Amino acid sequence: MSPHPVRVLTGITTSGTPHLGNYVGAIRPAIAASRSADVESYYFLADLHALIKVQEPARVQRSTLEIAATWLACGLEPERVCFYRQSDIPEITELTWLLTCVAGKGILNRAHAYKAAVDRNRAEGEDDDAGINAGLFMYPVLMSADILLFNADRVPVGRDQIQHIEMARDFGQRFNHLYGEHFRLPEVEIEERVATLPGLDGRKMSKSYDNTIPLFAPRAELKKLIFSIVTDSKAPGEPKDTEGSALFQLYRAFASEEETARMRQAYAEGIAWGEAKQQLFERIDVEIAPLRARYEALIARPQDIERQLCAGAARLREQIATPFLRRLREAVGLRDLAHAPAEAEADAGAGAAQAPPQFKQYRESDGRFYFKLVDDDRVLLQSVGHDSPRDAGQLIARLKREGSAELHHLAGQGVHLGQHLVGHLAEGVAVEELLEALARFAADEA
Repeated sequence: MSPHPVRVLTGITTSGTPHLGNYVGAIRPAIAASRSADVESYYFLADLHALIKVQEPARVQRSTLEIAATWLACGLEPERVCFYRQSDIPEITELTWLLTCVAGKGILNRAHAYKAAVDRNRAEGEDDDAGINAGLFMYPVLMSADILLFNADRVPVGRDQIQHIEMARDFGQRFNHLYGEHFRLPEVEIEERVATLPGLDGRKMSKSYDNTIPLFAPRAELKKLIFSIVTDSKAPGEPKDTEGSALFQLYRAFASEEETARMRQAYAEGIAWGEAKQQLFERIDVEIAPLRARYEALIARPQDIERQLCAGAARLREQIATPFLRRLREAVGLRDLAHAPAEAEADAGAGAAQAPPQFKQYRESDGRFYFKLVDDDRVLLQSVGHDSPRDAGQLIARLKREGSAELHHLAGQGVHLGQHLVGHLAEGVAVEELLEALARFAADEA
């Protein structure tokens, strides 16, 4: 049984003004998920990330206020969740440096955003790194620190962000390999069912296309924008297709199943586009109007939002971030010089109960995934490289389950499990020691 509720961490970029697509695709489902009793939810305003692209201080500040007010207005409850501003927790930036010192530059070279920027430069005949700041290059390390500082179990992301979670796992594994087990490795949670709303021109609603409908646009502006949505030329009375209709997709995102069925029937019966837009406006405004009122009240009192964010960060720093970072500093050797050296620590721990053997996974600079079996501080088994962490993990599970019974050692050829080459015994280790360690896993499972 897990010793703690499942920790789910969500970063909220503080750039731009939220629109209906953000609400339906991210805000509304995330807030609903935060109310689950068996989940510990972390929501943070990623204002440090915003600095990579935005160098306008007033815009960063305004966007942070607007995004915080939006989430609170839409129902996020700071008493139930951890809601904080990234820059209020300096341990995040300190951990970023610790992770930077174990992160492989080759891995960062392959980050999608950096590669895309390099490719654009090459296409335009520029130097590879023209106009690219180090913030963009180091973005995955900062994101890893966001996740690993709080030992998040799951991170909900779209498919374009999977690589960043894999990097966080990679850097965490490497740190654990060098300094002992400190980080749980996060699992990616793919948001397969995230709704993508069409914008005013029928394309995906996006600030990049300038086709958005602001979430908290005043009622009159909301109506004007909805009535400007592009439709086809079919006249009133002519049957209309719901497939590909931006109006219908928007309506369905806010309506119940019964309401959607009625609108589908109205399309078949040839509803006039003006009438369809009026019904869409009324349906959206019914849901958004009370949220808009709360948002306007919150925006009018920024000091209240500031107080809530500071309180959330202070609580997290006291309970988690500061003591954990202290432990990590100790692990890497950033220690009080007056304390006893490491040899004395080893002597002090000599009489302690023997810790169980452990498998430690990590990734090497060759890009392949490895593991080793460690009993106390002694390495018993060093694996061969694997193409993916899943392959390594499956082999570890099999070794735990059946290794002590099925493992055999062929002199000079390594350790085998059936026909599979697992790895090699560490120098000075007898196969009997390996079998005994694996037998302890089997005994724990029984």
